[in-house]
Amino acid sequence: MDDTLREFRDSAADYLGANDQRQRMRALDDSAGGHDREEWRRIAELGWLAVLVAEDDGGLGLGLPELCAIAQEAGRHLLPEPLAAAGVHTMALLAGLPATPPRASLLEKAMSGALLLGVAWQERAGQLDPDARPGSCATRGAGGLRLAGRKRFVQPGADVDGWLLAATLDEEAALLWLPRERLARAPITRRLVDGSAQADLDLDGTVLDAEHVLATGPAASEALARANDVARLAQGAELAGIARRALELTRDYLATREQFGRPIGSFQALQHRMVDGLIQVELAEACLREVLAQAAPDAPATRLGRLASRAKARCAHAALEMTRMAIQLHGAIGTTYEYDIGLYFRRAMALSAHLGNAEAHRVRYATLAAPEADDPEAGPAPAPITAFPADADWGAMPEAEFRRLVRALFDTHYPQDRRHMPYRQTWAETRDWYLTLARLGWLAPAWPREHGGMGLPPDKLIAYIEEAEAYGVARPPDQGLNMVGPILMRFGTEAQRARFLPAILKGEHVWIQGYSEPNAGSDLAAVRTEAVPDGDHFVVNGQKTWTTWGSDGTHMFMLVRTDKTAKKQAGISFLLVDLKTPGITVRPIRNIADEREFCEVFFDNVRVPRENLVGGLNEGWTVAKALLGFERLFTGSPKHSQHTLRQVEKLARQRGLFDDPAFVARHTALQLDTLDLGAAYGGFADLAKRGAAIPPTVSILKIWSTETYERLALLLIEAAGEYGAVRDHAGTDEIDLHVVAPLFNALGAKIFAGSNEIQRNILAKAVLELPSG
Repeated sequence: MDDTLREFRDSAADYLGANDQRQRMRALDDSAGGHDREEWRRIAELGWLAVLVAEDDGGLGLGLPELCAIAQEAGRHLLPEPLAAAGVHTMALLAGLPATPPRASLLEKAMSGALLLGVAWQERAGQLDPDARPGSCATRGAGGLRLAGRKRFVQPGADVDGWLLAATLDEEAALLWLPRERLARAPITRRLVDGSAQADLDLDGTVLDAEHVLATGPAASEALARANDVARLAQGAELAGIARRALELTRDYLATREQFGRPIGSFQALQHRMVDGLIQVELAEACLREVLAQAAPDAPATRLGRLASRAKARCAHAALEMTRMAIQLHGAIGTTYEYDIGLYFRRAMALSAHLGNAEAHRVRYATLAAPEADDPEAGPAPAPITAFPADADWGAMPEAEFRRLVRALFDTHYPQDRRHMPYRQTWAETRDWYLTLARLGWLAPAWPREHGGMGLPPDKLIAYIEEAEAYGVARPPDQGLNMVGPILMRFGTEAQRARFLPAILKGEHVWIQGYSEPNAGSDLAAVRTEAVPDGDHFVVNGQKTWTTWGSDGTHMFMLVRTDKTAKKQAGISFLLVDLKTPGITVRPIRNIADEREFCEVFFDNVRVPRENLVGGLNEGWTVAKALLGFERLFTGSPKHSQHTLRQVEKLARQRGLFDDPAFVARHTALQLDTLDLGAAYGGFADLAKRGAAIPPTVSILKIWSTETYERLALLLIEAAGEYGAVRDHAGTDEIDLHVVAPLFNALGAKIFAGSNEIQRNILAKAVLELPSG
């Protein structure tokens, strides 16, 4: 978050925190949906209503990130005023209209808080986009413009000074200014669950003047469509703030409420539910950050609509899930009117329903997500790429250009017969590709340049991963690149870096991991493999298991116990071992897919030089935690889910499943799950690129990535029908892919790098700080 956004957020938090907004929210229940006009003017004085208005029109001329920083705090503090409906929807609509004297007058009064306005455009339940010709119409006559028709679900209800009205005028869309006193019939008002109100407007008999016409034609309909989506982004931000605050309140309650002689937050069942809530909150915030980085009020309409639907779907789901869970975890007190958590739930319900709920926006996203048509004026196709520099100015390179470069690299150099391999590949199968990347300088995209890497910034690294998965590039044995390299850069000596990093880049060393043991899988602190100092060496005895690529490895990084008298974590060291050392035996293990992917490795009086100790003696746990952070970051990559999603889409095209609404709904939900996984991953990848420590929250990635991967794998199998049990590649006139491989891989991914249950325990303790049992 940059300084400007932080200032907006902190200013909003300070203002909202000065008064008890929750008591004001309760007062809304007693006001028949009315609004505090003095408070609205104070909000206007803070500039909140002028954020999106251009400076030429007297506004602040800022953007959606600043607006949504305010909206998130409004959600956290439970601001009763209709910020999204009246402070964003109306202001975005007025700001987007052509400059005319009537529009200028309304805009000035609305920005000052002197007028409280609503937007009247919706005519039926479930309507998400404006009609090209609204059913409500205005007919010119001797007495002015005579209105007919009905508007529904108008917010913020009847307690406003007037409405910006969508109608058909002269056979085209128009936006009119409808002062409240000109409405011929009293609005029909309905109370909402949070105490606010919505109204239906019966327009029959209402007459307006010619100067009440604000805009007609495409200018009117396009401005309304954009304003709807800007309002949805503000709603998403407010819902994300609600979700975060509900999480915090529930965490505090679980830490202090006692049952059965101890805090209920120490019960693992409740801890794991809270972690699931945390995951939803973090996903919503990550989604919102990514969407706001890509959105702008003047973005192409389809793109803005797609982004707005994505944010509204994710944030509404997170807020409703978290607030409902909060009530359950609070127990009976959570269901009472006096207790605050119910206020957040009711507000989430109201915001989620207005302008389309989560499910409706998933459907809309699927409709809008079709590729945009090629621009006929785009010019000739760019020249083919034949050079692949490894030291370009990646930060300055546009992402589209970088992606084209990566695709060209794969087209030119990757073996076409090895695309989309269903199972993890061996060193023998991927060695040539590994060495090709090494020769080109493209082997270590995430490594800093001073260590022989490309130094890709996070956005380009994500793009590289996405393109590799889309192309079907097989993953080589790469634990040296993704684990050993980053660890040595952080904890290793200059001599260790000089010795080991070049060998990784040349493919001379193939590294495998020595963490798990027969009785120390997820509980790594229980390792028993022992390393006893003996002069300039350690003598190692013990066993490691579940060692991926064990048969391919030339070297192992491992945890060993060097002090049996200390506490479990305190007596562990981190060693690098050459597997050609006498006394080492490697034995393959056949996995559930009938492959020899894993190995057991036995150590019998193996002598390891002391210079292979990384970090200090008995400081291996610190190194291991950092490495696990890198491993969980890698495991949390969206690439497996992205690849499986593409396999699902390939199968759907082969079998015509996109004609099935039920399948499309499941596919879209998982598509959004994968997108938001990518957004969350980008934040952690940014930390890794800056050399910052990977925080414990990275376990969120590991959980969501592997469980999304599994859900996609299950959809793939279900969608394949009878082919869903075929062991090998199924190639017929109906289907052409390997169906079951992703599920077998996902089952293991949920266990490796610490099982997902262990990850939930870590998050409960290290992030939520819930009490121990």
